Amino acid sequence: MIVTVTPNPSIDRTVALGEALTRGTVHRVTTVTGEPGGKGVNVARALSLAGLDVVAVLPADDADPIVAALRSAGVPFQCVPVASAVRTNLAITEPDGSTTKLNEPGAVLDAIALDALTRSVLANAGSAAWVVLSGSLPPGVPAGWYADVVAQLATAPCRVAVDTSEGPLDALAAAFPQAAPDLIKPNAEELAGLVGTSARELEDAAAHGDPTPVVSAAHRLIERGAKTVLVTLGAAGAILVDPTGSWMATPPPIVPRSTVGAGDASLAGYVRAAVGGAEPPRRLQMAVAYGSAAAALPGSALPSPSQIDLNAVRVYAITPASTP
Repeated sequence: MIVTVTPNPSIDRTVALGEALTRGTVHRVTTVTGEPGGKGVNVARALSLAGLDVVAVLPADDADPIVAALRSAGVPFQCVPVASAVRTNLAITEPDGSTTKLNEPGAVLDAIALDALTRSVLANAGSAAWVVLSGSLPPGVPAGWYADVVAQLATAPCRVAVDTSEGPLDALAAAFPQAAPDLIKPNAEELAGLVGTSARELEDAAAHGDPTPVVSAAHRLIERGAKTVLVTLGAAGAILVDPTGSWMATPPPIVPRSTVGAGDASLAGYVRAAVGGAEPPRRLQMAVAYGSAAAALPGSALPSPSQIDLNAVRVYAITPASTP
């Protein structure tokens, strides 16, 4: 079983425009979609579509709209009761795939609800192959919560992946190696913030076929105790680094429609391949195939296995002198 944990779930509404977004003007919306969201929920949705045994753990009241949406999507879930409604996030997509996101802060989790969420995660971990901790933390939750949970999962039989940003990511990295998960999934900006370098330099180098700066930055996290680092780079693909080696994968050309959930789809692809026993290069290939497939879909839709084209994703091992 795969357990996904979403401390700050959401209803994700996506509005599509037929023209480029211009501030201060009136736009006509072409389509509106709504999906149960939050990064961990998105991972669970993608894995459920692939037929894997998954459960999404999240704080929500039984009457909350997200519960009905999860049932409708056929995603198994386990809710920790809270009094406040789940937040609603808004994404605005343009014809070229550009996406503007407006995210609410989320409902406050008091100490009782947070303790219940923690206990639910630990209880489910006993029968899990992977526990995936994803997304922002809502108001009331200490920035170090992910680090605390990862440390408590150190003796559990499962593997642990974390995908977060800003304060929670900084707190997690500060707690390495005691709180180092099996997989951490930063993007270029998040990786740059952790090691004190320029995100633009990392992205530009990768876009021009030079993975060395990203690999060097990821190795600094490995030296601090991280076990595996999956760096997502948008249209440039992704880079995977662990103590045994490093690999880069480049996606096929696509017509982007929405970037909402693409990073979550990448994480789902990696976990799906890992559960199947794939070696690191194949895990990276699956991650990039999932991410590019998601970016080609509208709104916050996530790809099914029939929409994944592994053969279109090129993977190569990185050495100091290698080039794509």
